[in-house]
Amino acid sequence: MHVNWVIVGAGFTGCTLAERIATQWNQKVLLLDRRSHVGGNAYDHYNEHGVLVHRYGPHIFHTNSRKVWEYLSQFTEWRPYYHHVLGVVDGKQIPVPFNLNSLYALFPARYAGKLEEQLLAAYGYGVKVPILKMRESENSDLRWLAGYIYENIFLHYTRKQWELDPDQLDPGVTGRVPVYISRDDRYFQDTWQSMPSEGYTALFQRMLNHKNIRVLLNTDWREIDGEIRYDRMIYTGPIDTYFQYAHGALPYRSLRFDFRTIDNEWHQNVGTVNYPNEHDFTRITEQKYLTGQTLPKSTIVVEYPQAYKLGENEPYYPVPRPDNREHYEKYLREASSLGGKVLFAGRLADYKYYNMDQAVARALKLFEDEAADR
Repeated sequence: MHVNWVIVGAGFTGCTLAERIATQWNQKVLLLDRRSHVGGNAYDHYNEHGVLVHRYGPHIFHTNSRKVWEYLSQFTEWRPYYHHVLGVVDGKQIPVPFNLNSLYALFPARYAGKLEEQLLAAYGYGVKVPILKMRESENSDLRWLAGYIYENIFLHYTRKQWELDPDQLDPGVTGRVPVYISRDDRYFQDTWQSMPSEGYTALFQRMLNHKNIRVLLNTDWREIDGEIRYDRMIYTGPIDTYFQYAHGALPYRSLRFDFRTIDNEWHQNVGTVNYPNEHDFTRITEQKYLTGQTLPKSTIVVEYPQAYKLGENEPYYPVPRPDNREHYEKYLREASSLGGKVLFAGRLADYKYYNMDQAVARALKLFEDEAADR
């Protein structure tokens, strides 16, 4: 058997590249995945109660990229959805990211009003301020507020998620959940925020429904290496795995998911509730908020962060630290020595945290770069 391309990994990156190569270049693609399904971590399926669940944790689509939005819209209709998150602090559920409404949920109105005035004077309205930056404020009240938020919302949640303190991670980590000087309670403020109306798996199946694409599941690419002739490969798995850990294993964080079905129509007031301080889990997400289903029962998923152990669980998050980036760059030099025979892309191959839209954008850019070289 001969194909033009072997693509390893059927997540957003792999599926986007498979679709583009098959439809735009009319070339044959063999798409492999060691799991039993396409979609990578965005895979969803119906459980025994009819609830559409995200097996690998909640995936809420949001983007500011018209290009990505229009590309994916070829394969799905959308259901508008604004994700809301509450965090449990001092026994109260407050909006997260921390915003002006959070102030009034936690503190007496008079004191909250004073802090609001100072936040607006210091930063203006509609601004997202990294918590570590606010801790450096010259205003003593704002420094106190930043310390309170850091201690009660960021510190312990980060320790659970990463087993590191926030200042031990790249600034982009704490920057992802800033203090938002606004009354907008939405978790994201992107231009496009929606969920695929029939779920992510249906979206992927439409992407891959082409005569030039063959999908092979439950398959490690090394099992068929030598049996399948191909011109080039795109590899979206962990880059250290590809090179058989020649420079040692890269560190990742993993997750364990506990799904529970509740004999009530609803369990929470919003899609996700974070628990930054109590318990050994980080958050609970109610699936029906994401899917828009109307059912008498509801399914929740509880997330437990854990260390990644090769062969025992999944590598979800590259650990964003400068020394880890230097470690990754050793593998990047190995990749460059392959002369373009193998291309690496995706969260695990790039050792970089991507949202779903960023993974699609990365794949589209790689395709365009390769098209320009043809």
